[in-house]
Amino acid sequence: MKEDKCDICRGVCQADAIDFRQTPKKRDINVGAVILAVGIEPFDPKTKDEYGYGRMENVVTSMDYERLLSSTGPFAGEVLRLSDKKHPKKIAWIQCVGSRRLTEGENSYCSGVCCTYTQKQVILTKGHDADVDCTIFHNDIRAFGKDFERYFQRAEELPGTRFIRSYVAIDRELPESKNVVIKYATNDAGVKEEEFDLVVLSVGLNPPENFRELADKFGIDLNHHGFSRAIHSNPIATNQPGIFVSGAFQGPTDIPESVFTASGAGAQCGELLDYRRGKLANERVYPEERDVSFEEPRIGVFVCHCGANISSVVNVPATVEYALTLPNVVYAQEQLFSCATNSAQQITDLAKEKGLNRIVIAACSPRTLEPLFRDTLREAGLNQYYCDMANIREHCSWVHTKQKEDATRKAKDIVRMSVARTRYLEPLQEFDLPVNPRALVVGGGIAGMTTALSIAEQGHEVELIEKNNDLGGMARRLHTTIEGMEVQPFLKETIRKVYANPLIHVSHNAKITDVSGFLGNFSATVATEGRVKKIEYGAAVLAIGADEYQPSEYLYGENDKVFTHLEIGEEIAAGNEAVTRADSLVMIQCVGCRNEERNYCSRVCCSHAVKNALKLKANKPEMEIYILFRDMRTYGLREDYYRDAAEMGVKFIRFEMDDQPQVEAVKAGGKDILRVSVPDLILGKRLELDADIVSLAAAVVPAAATAEIAGMFKVALSPDEFFKEAHVKLKPVEFAADGVYLCGTAHYPKHIQETINQAYGAAGRVLTLLSQDTVTASGSICEVHEDDCVSCGACITACSYDAIEFKQTDKGRKAWVNPVLCKGDGLCNAKCPTNAIVLKHFTDAELLSQIDAA
Repeated sequence: MKEDKCDICRGVCQADAIDFRQTPKKRDINVGAVILAVGIEPFDPKTKDEYGYGRMENVVTSMDYERLLSSTGPFAGEVLRLSDKKHPKKIAWIQCVGSRRLTEGENSYCSGVCCTYTQKQVILTKGHDADVDCTIFHNDIRAFGKDFERYFQRAEELPGTRFIRSYVAIDRELPESKNVVIKYATNDAGVKEEEFDLVVLSVGLNPPENFRELADKFGIDLNHHGFSRAIHSNPIATNQPGIFVSGAFQGPTDIPESVFTASGAGAQCGELLDYRRGKLANERVYPEERDVSFEEPRIGVFVCHCGANISSVVNVPATVEYALTLPNVVYAQEQLFSCATNSAQQITDLAKEKGLNRIVIAACSPRTLEPLFRDTLREAGLNQYYCDMANIREHCSWVHTKQKEDATRKAKDIVRMSVARTRYLEPLQEFDLPVNPRALVVGGGIAGMTTALSIAEQGHEVELIEKNNDLGGMARRLHTTIEGMEVQPFLKETIRKVYANPLIHVSHNAKITDVSGFLGNFSATVATEGRVKKIEYGAAVLAIGADEYQPSEYLYGENDKVFTHLEIGEEIAAGNEAVTRADSLVMIQCVGCRNEERNYCSRVCCSHAVKNALKLKANKPEMEIYILFRDMRTYGLREDYYRDAAEMGVKFIRFEMDDQPQVEAVKAGGKDILRVSVPDLILGKRLELDADIVSLAAAVVPAAATAEIAGMFKVALSPDEFFKEAHVKLKPVEFAADGVYLCGTAHYPKHIQETINQAYGAAGRVLTLLSQDTVTASGSICEVHEDDCVSCGACITACSYDAIEFKQTDKGRKAWVNPVLCKGDGLCNAKCPTNAIVLKHFTDAELLSQIDAA
């Protein structure tokens, strides 16, 4: 293709290596395990004529709309109608297309992702044009994931945005305007008719197209929906040993879950194939590094579009032109996605071709992608610390979406500052540190035990720390799952495996009192069973679980007929006839969460309510059961159980946050009962329900020790005070603190199968560290100029990592930085009154040059 004058891929293909003459080839590969990560297919609404897709020009799917929003889409990121190429001013999204329906050709389950991706599209649409009217027709808003509730509120609060709870019918297309007319129902005004410029069908997720052929080929069982049949105790496994499943082939799932189930599948492959670890790997060899420290800086600047994240606000071509005017810049160009494999290779190739000896990447935050760009320099034979990232996304385009001209000027300023700094960058050397192959797992619930077992099965010792006398955590109070898993036999067997494994050492009644060390070489002091011991380890997993909210509302703690869902489950398992033989029972959802104090959904409560209702109905079909809810969030395959409950006579009544149920204890018919009053939004009246038992969906709250543990391990907490992962999608089981990982409900509320998935995912990430003999430490650390040090000790006080101490030298007592412990945060550098401490890669010369450029 190199010599051809093809314009089809211009601006997209940057690898300069396309070969359209390739033909299919078959290869025989001998493997010890198989991972099926075959994904999903979007539902095709053409199969249902009622949606008008394919007939009406301005009816598109959510996947089509993603392309319209994309800078690589048909209109280069502009949202235009297909009929007349005009900007739509009134857009409707229709939820649950192909999902939550029993009609032929559609799916009964909830696809789980549609509510949130629709909210994302609304937010992006408003970013394109703030005056667009956006209407979302939905059944329930299923914002069940971490931070999803806040994201929904962000979309809901946008001016000109409506969320309308109603099923809809696409009635007709208007011949002249090609607008689409939708009919929908409201609680107060009955059936209404409304005209829209564009209609987006939020399509659900189907199993992969060839799922039956796939199942036959590998001999695996499928469920009746066409996804892999889950094994309750290990959803990643299949009925065929050595064949594992990750991602959406388990069932509809979001990106973070797909990522950690992939890591979990890798961990289980590792359990099988640990004896082969490292024997088939080829060590990566980089070109010899050129010494360019005495050369005149020759800077290359690469400005990223980041799809439309940057280029929809910042004038990228103008920024490139400006970069070429800056001192020492000898080359500059734009890239669609600088992080793409072909773009990274292009940077390497151009550095060699143009003789570049320093690189500026004007793109996103260095937090995630800086290691990738540093690697491109190593491939070009340059020291990786000659790379600098100019953040024109988080610091510019994302915060100035309405000020495009000013944003472009600011992007030029940021690039100018980065170029100025780059001129003073120096080559730094990293160094290897030995890795202690032992792991520390904090928390002996299902998450902690699963992680510990997986790590141990791959040949590594594990220290398992449990605060209580018994292992099991919250699962000791659970008896069944909605899918029918018997929890206690599973828990008993898991505990047996832990105690039977010689590589797992359990500490009961344990409390961690101190943590120190660095990546691959940590130390923890643990008080356990009357003694204190010091544990040295290379990586830690925090799986400390969560607690149940103790309600202060709805007479809980005042009346013995009021329980939490967790308690009701225990009473059902114990056969308490006051519960199992009651005449009537009312469940109230969202108790203690989705409010100002806890602005999140506890994720598991709706499914627990339905599970308990099904159990009670099976025992006594005539029992009157009411579930009072705000949104029923039985996402994924759990939707079928919600439908089963409704068919068995469980009555679901919705209420709003500003008019919640009221509970009072009264006497009626000669017995003490609980009277629950709740508004019925359909009838427009307040109902009074007499109940023998009231069950509260008490929120899942962070464990009491979360903040203390976070402080010791130096990890971050989310706004809701659960542990905060390094990156919600790219690193969902890792902390920003190197060598520390997380899983289970300490991360966020989740069901048992999700906990097991994430626990295996954490084990997979731990093994990427512990399976190495050494780990590389950063070259960006502090160093003391002894001649300037006055031994005041300010730096020692400032250091959070105990990396600085006094050392006797020929010039007297001087501060000394331990390069192994130093994290390069620069606190000591800022504190030093004589500027005796230098933070490499952030020297005064580098930073002052940026200030001068600004």
